[in-house]
Amino acid sequence: MTDKTNDIELSRRKILGGLGAVGLASAGAGLGTTAYFNDEENFVGNNLTAGELDLKLDYRATYAGGPGRLEEIDGWYSEDGPGEPFDVVEEEDGVYLIGEVPNVGELDWVDEVQSRDFCAPEVGLVNGDEIPVFVLDDVKPGDCGEVTISLHICDNPSWVWMNGELTENAQNGYADPEMEALGDEFDFDGNDTEMGGQLADAVEVTMWYDENCNNVLDGDAGQEGDAVCVQLVIDTSGSMSGTRLANTKSGAKQLAQTILGANPDNRVGVTRFSTSATTPQPLTDDLAAVEAAIDGLVATGGTNAQSGVDAGQAELENCPPDESVMVVFGDGDINTDGSAAKGAGTEIYAIGVGGASFSDLEDLASEPPEDYVFFGTDDAAIEQIFGQVAETITQGETIIFEGSLADAMATLEEGIALDGNRATEERAPFAGGLTQCIGFEWCLPTDVGNEVQTDSVMFDVGFYAEQSRHNDEPENPFATPTPTPTDD
Repeated sequence: MTDKTNDIELSRRKILGGLGAVGLASAGAGLGTTAYFNDEENFVGNNLTAGELDLKLDYRATYAGGPGRLEEIDGWYSEDGPGEPFDVVEEEDGVYLIGEVPNVGELDWVDEVQSRDFCAPEVGLVNGDEIPVFVLDDVKPGDCGEVTISLHICDNPSWVWMNGELTENAQNGYADPEMEALGDEFDFDGNDTEMGGQLADAVEVTMWYDENCNNVLDGDAGQEGDAVCVQLVIDTSGSMSGTRLANTKSGAKQLAQTILGANPDNRVGVTRFSTSATTPQPLTDDLAAVEAAIDGLVATGGTNAQSGVDAGQAELENCPPDESVMVVFGDGDINTDGSAAKGAGTEIYAIGVGGASFSDLEDLASEPPEDYVFFGTDDAAIEQIFGQVAETITQGETIIFEGSLADAMATLEEGIALDGNRATEERAPFAGGLTQCIGFEWCLPTDVGNEVQTDSVMFDVGFYAEQSRHNDEPENPFATPTPTPTDD
């Protein structure tokens, strides 16, 4: 095969087509929910108003297309170009930011998507719209692109599916180098022995749960055989009473189960802080002892996170393995930057809900904060936040799909059931008030040659949400129906 990669110049079309059909669940009851509730029901002298299901999305897309192309790529995303208008930025050498919703400018997108309440009506997200994210005109072997899609379930917890479709896989004629590369595979008199182009089969796709929304697939948390000590440092001040503490206990126990189940040499301990701090459970491999300590937590008093972090670090000094991790959960002021613990080599994950300050959590967490800060705007999301942290510590991020673009779209046509909590065995619905991100990366490998010249592909990716309450066994809305037998 002749590999004249410099000759490859794909036609000016939607090469890696937009993530159209994004935001399939619209305002109000939302797609797929009308069998479960109406918007409003009225009785004489009473008023019953239905809940809400609203799936809103935002995204951040980058293109690694080689240096020196800012003006060219910016033209594709101008008012006159085929892409969604955006002021393209070369963030690092040869890597371009080609789209961002919301466009946060000088702020950090990862911080914004995790800390803001995107269910607020004044926040303009993708909501029932179709947006072309990748509209690239000159893709070469070695080029890659990535989009992180941030999902926000407003109000009712929901089952979520990801779907998609390959809408075009075009040959667009043949350049001489392509004909040479394809050889006898095609009849160049005009009749292809295979339909369509080769680009969809050549492009490699990876989809994953991007737990920290950082646009990167974070690999395994540790090599096989590595062990870790995890000290849970939990706020038990008076503001944590009621459902908030109950959800925290449930999430903390699930995290402990995940950590201890991942490696027999792992250890988990429990520290509580309010006006002062105590450690009801030193580091142990006994899950029942950890769960009992968590169940015994009571909310009372003020908030002194500094005492909690200090007490947690004192216990981690007894950690037999080399890797020490602290998971700090709070709903109010965090009056410590954790510098002493971090200086001793401890990784700190900072979780916040309620009145917790996102900037305080960033100060406390390890670097980079986008990998270590997790935030929820709703108490119902607490369990899933702990699940995100547990998966990050033990597994790295979970891959949803790996394979060619053609195979990815074929799989998405049948719908992929997404899991709201990867730390539990059973599939869970997505909680409201919590940002959950899906990463989608494509790459055209460097060993692909002239056989893809002039080819173009277009594809859609979308999401579908359906309420989970009273809906324990949801049917896949994208599954191919089983044909009804007929009598001949």
